[in-house]
Amino acid sequence: MWLKPEEVLLKNALKLWVTERSNDYFVLQRRRGYGEGSSALTGLLVGTLDTVLDSTAKVAPYRILHQTPDSQVYWTVACGASLEEISQHWDWLQINIMRTLSVFDSGDDITSFVQGKIRGLIAEEGKGAPDTQEQERFREAVLRFEHLFGLPRQEKLVTYYSCSYWRGRVPNQGWMYLSTHFLCFYSYLLGNEVKLALPWDEVSRLERASSVLLTESIRVCVRGEEHYFSMLLHLQQTYLLMQQLAAYAVTRLFDKETFDADHPLSDPPRITQRALEVHARNQAFRAFFRLPCEENLCEVYESFLWLPFSHHNTLGKICVSERYLCFASQDGSQCHLILPLREVVAVELVDPGSRALSVSVRGKRGFRFSEVRDFERLAATIRRKCVPSTSPQHSAVTQLPLCDDEEEMMVGQKKAVSTEALMNVFHPHDTENLDPKMLKERMKEQLWQIHFAEYGRGSGMFCTKKTRDLVVRGIPETLRGELWMLFSGAVNDMAVHPGYYTSLLEECMGSSSLACDEIERDLHRSLPEHPAFQTDTGISALRRVLTAYAYRNPKIGYCQAMNILTSVLLLYAKEEEAFWLLVAVCERMLPDYFNRRIIGALVDQAVFEELIRDHLTQLTDHMSDLSFFSSVSLSWFLTLFISVLPIESAVNVVDCFFYDGIRAVLQLALAVLHHNVDSLLCCSDDAEAVTILNRFF
Repeated sequence: MWLKPEEVLLKNALKLWVTERSNDYFVLQRRRGYGEGSSALTGLLVGTLDTVLDSTAKVAPYRILHQTPDSQVYWTVACGASLEEISQHWDWLQINIMRTLSVFDSGDDITSFVQGKIRGLIAEEGKGAPDTQEQERFREAVLRFEHLFGLPRQEKLVTYYSCSYWRGRVPNQGWMYLSTHFLCFYSYLLGNEVKLALPWDEVSRLERASSVLLTESIRVCVRGEEHYFSMLLHLQQTYLLMQQLAAYAVTRLFDKETFDADHPLSDPPRITQRALEVHARNQAFRAFFRLPCEENLCEVYESFLWLPFSHHNTLGKICVSERYLCFASQDGSQCHLILPLREVVAVELVDPGSRALSVSVRGKRGFRFSEVRDFERLAATIRRKCVPSTSPQHSAVTQLPLCDDEEEMMVGQKKAVSTEALMNVFHPHDTENLDPKMLKERMKEQLWQIHFAEYGRGSGMFCTKKTRDLVVRGIPETLRGELWMLFSGAVNDMAVHPGYYTSLLEECMGSSSLACDEIERDLHRSLPEHPAFQTDTGISALRRVLTAYAYRNPKIGYCQAMNILTSVLLLYAKEEEAFWLLVAVCERMLPDYFNRRIIGALVDQAVFEELIRDHLTQLTDHMSDLSFFSSVSLSWFLTLFISVLPIESAVNVVDCFFYDGIRAVLQLALAVLHHNVDSLLCCSDDAEAVTILNRFF
């Protein structure tokens, strides 16, 4: 633990301590009688001396002292009960402090800086104290914050951290205050006062950085000026919180009228560090598993999941929300699983010795989780949350897990079926009557049937690297709607809102609005060459889906490009399914894309420019302004390449998008430029570059 710096005289104590490590500014010592090679007699003698002379040393057999080369005075800064504990403190000093001390001119400045830093770390650790002490410290920090910066009274302090702020090559030890609208810093050391108040909505860049002097720091750019903060006890936690506050400030700036009333920053009294952390955790949870916006992460358990297709357990975490049990591996197997609790029919404690439980779902399928620390609590939680099925066909539950012989027999049967299925694809009588395109479709269908046999189908399917490989090859047309629904999470939206689309249509059809007028204007521009939209049937379905969504979400209403995307969705999904797919795209997968300002799309264009600079340096060197690529690629992102690619190719892009999200679109956009890089380098103007890209598509 870190200690309040106190002066130590070593003249009479050298024989009681052994130096383990040292450098110009710090010494790590071990108390004689402790550690390897110490005899019981030595320990007894030193223990007696500790009692008489230095009682505090009994608690901590290891300590770290601070010194300067030109001084005989030492200061205690840390102690530990074990070598491992004290080594963590030593390593932190080596990484975060040592490089910094070389910039000071005198030993007194070095000692003052170290003492201020250690006191800040102690205060930082003290923030984990009991609630009453924590509340008192926070109230004191709020008073200091209000007194120092004189901001409006409604400004709410979220949290504060001890850190160093760099002015040139000199660090200033002080306190960082993070509030709802400002990043503030204050330091007063050796008569030098530093005070900053940076508005979050003026932050143009926020990132982790490192340099010769600073191993790790946070760089903040405001109005073209760079500010560096380092020596934070929990740098990653601080950085993530700063990211949140900056992002919310920009959201408020662009969307003041429609800022979500339930947002944690919409009500200042509710803005706390805990609330922001919970909000960020829930957002990440929903985004990773593509869950409805009502879901929140309730419980997390570390566990092993049995993978029947590979005959081994994979380590990962179980995440439980109100309606779902999810699992994500952490051992590189890239396996994840989503179990809607509405599908669960039984939960059994299989083996108390291995802390295992089996979760059985409809269709006589089961999943075995083992080494769950609190497996009985998890089982009780699932039983409480799941809704038992009333259908007779789901009442029978297979006892799981299967024994090895049974499982091997079933796997053997699946492989036999799979082999036979593949052989049937190439049956000579069939191939004579099939064109290459149909043959390719049949082969893809059989590969997916094999995948379903091994990994499951629908809710509860194991998603692995093999699943992604099949998606990249292209989903067969007969399965496209089903798998789009599954990978986007739209299947869950539709399941928990039965009848919603029908009731929405009853309310909105026949109504008149600006969105309805815009929809009518664009209906016949949506894939006009496709036969499905050359009849009233297809046009009417498109009208209903777009009108229902505009009525559901007036903040978005209708935006150009939504008609093109919805047209493709209707080619492979039923009308209600297309509606929920559109909900998933507009509200979860591409947030802020389809509105008047298309902020989300513009942000991704900026990301795309950064990727061009990183991966296509020859283009960066050739073109001083990369905004040309952003203007050209905007339609790629808004329509998922549907507007520029032939429909047969574009649907494969949509396949990858529903599985991988916007990353797939960014990767493809980079690949397009990389493929045409030589031609683009020879272009004399922007028009010629556009011609080259259009010809390529």
